[in-house]
Amino acid sequence: MGLVRRLAVIALLLLAIAPAAGTAGGGTALTITVWPDERRAEAHRYSLRCDPEGGTLPRATAACARLAAGGAALFAAPPKEQACIEIYGGPQRAIVKGTVSGRRIWVSLRRRDGCEVERWRKLSFLLPHAVPRLP
Repeated sequence: MGLVRRLAVIALLLLAIAPAAGTAGGGTALTITVWPDERRAEAHRYSLRCDPEGGTLPRATAACARLAAGGAALFAAPPKEQACIEIYGGPQRAIVKGTVSGRRIWVSLRRRDGCEVERWRKLSFLLPHAVPRLP
C-alpha cells in the first residue's frame, strides 16, 4: 500500500509540473503598441502569440516564422560605440514587450537617427503601420 501511495503522489507531482515545463522553455507572446505620431495620444495595440499562431497582429504566421528564425537577438540594440547618422526618420514610436522563445523582452523603438530607423526597419514585420521611406 505504501508503494502504491508513493507512486500516486509522484504521478500527481509530474502532472502538476508538466504544463509549466512545456511553457517555460519557448513561448512567444508579444504586446505591440504603435504611435503613428508620438506627440499624439492615438495608439494602435496588437497582440501576437506563436505556436499556435494568433492574436490581432496582421500576418501572424509570417511574424512567428521570423521570430522563430531570429529569436530575441532581433531586438538587440545597436552597440553603444556605433556611429549613427543624424537623420530624422519621423515621429513614430512603438513599444514591443513580452516573451520570444521564452526570453523576456521590452523594446522602445523610435526613428530619431539612422540606427533607430534601421532597427525599426528590421522589426517592421511587427509594426503594421506604414511609415515614409527615407531616400
